[in-house]
Amino acid sequence: MNIALMAHDSKKELMTQFCIAYCGILSHHSLCATGTTGKIVAEATGLQIQRFLSGPQGGDQQIASRIACNEIDLLLMFRNPTDPGPNEPKDNTLLRLCDVHNIPVATNIATAEALIHALDRGDLDWRDIINPKD
Repeated sequence: MNIALMAHDSKKELMTQFCIAYCGILSHHSLCATGTTGKIVAEATGLQIQRFLSGPQGGDQQIASRIACNEIDLLLMFRNPTDPGPNEPKDNTLLRLCDVHNIPVATNIATAEALIHALDRGDLDWRDIINPKD
């Protein structure tokens, strides 16, 4: 699966710890991330991560375009709901795209853990059900 990683500044450490904890699962998938998040996670975990621009420079839009083109299967976007600030419109656009394209998305650690366990069990292969490979 193609998994995109994004994290607000105040959640980058949480994303890093999450990726360290689930490195074994994540290593079996294709990862991409916004620039700074990808750099921090890759350095901490050794995971291969395709890095886009940082969020403020357009990395979130690069990920949005991949979602729109059905090139992302799962989005892990840790955000700070108590201080949404200037990120809120961009975050809402990403969430809307995920809804339109039926992309599972986690915006917090609890949902991310539920999705990563489902991924590990093979429960997220819903595209094979919709589009069988026959």
